[in-house]
Amino acid sequence: MKKYSLPIVLVLICAQILSAQNTTIGNKGKETTVGLHKVMIIPFEPKLYNSEIDYLVNKETKLSGKEIKFKFRDGINEQLFKAFKNTKYGVIDLMEDTVKYKKDMIGIYSHLNYEFVKVPDQEHYKPPQKEKSEKQVEKGQIKVETNNDVRFMNAKIDNPKLVPMLYGKYKTDVFVFINQLDIKAAMSSTEFAGGGNEYRKIVVHYTVYTYDAKEINSGIAEQEFPADLNDPNKIINKYFSKVAETINARVVKALTPGK
Repeated sequence: MKKYSLPIVLVLICAQILSAQNTTIGNKGKETTVGLHKVMIIPFEPKLYNSEIDYLVNKETKLSGKEIKFKFRDGINEQLFKAFKNTKYGVIDLMEDTVKYKKDMIGIYSHLNYEFVKVPDQEHYKPPQKEKSEKQVEKGQIKVETNNDVRFMNAKIDNPKLVPMLYGKYKTDVFVFINQLDIKAAMSSTEFAGGGNEYRKIVVHYTVYTYDAKEINSGIAEQEFPADLNDPNKIINKYFSKVAETINARVVKALTPGK
């Protein structure tokens, strides 16, 4: 057995303490290294899931509609977890244990309002503002101007204490809200989905807040995938992962001083 002098023993103990402080147990049985930030990923509410391919997924995999929704809901969070982990951020995924985090998710959802607003310019990001519809009267009729700008589902917090409370409880200083998931067929009708079309599209609507309830990024992240691909695992691992990388890159940019 090796013998160490007291100073060396103290150094070894301090090193172990510092190592323990820099590591937390992450979801899915993995460890995440706590770097500059710790991220909480909040899944979309089940009602905010729009898919045009579930019929074909069911036909090929025999998964029920509920199972397909849960798989994709968990899948986007899982890929975001991996992306943030690779960035050396600490991560908490509320989909890790839906029973454990159920009370928190219900509380979070109860303080969210959703607004359908213009997709912001990511190159010169500014938090989107709710638009006032301008009505004009023409020949005695109210005329509403049409606007073809792309829009997304943005999450607004109506309780200023919510995010600071979560920060205090989990020590997470960045909050990524997945607001809505759209999986679009190449044609709008599911009757013809996948019938010789070249691609489908994943659209993730999201909003990112810091611990002081400041919105630092939001918008949509999109990714095309083959029209004949109906395996949820392959869609998640190959294509949801690219969506997650896009959101991760935007969050890192927003958190980088002097960006």
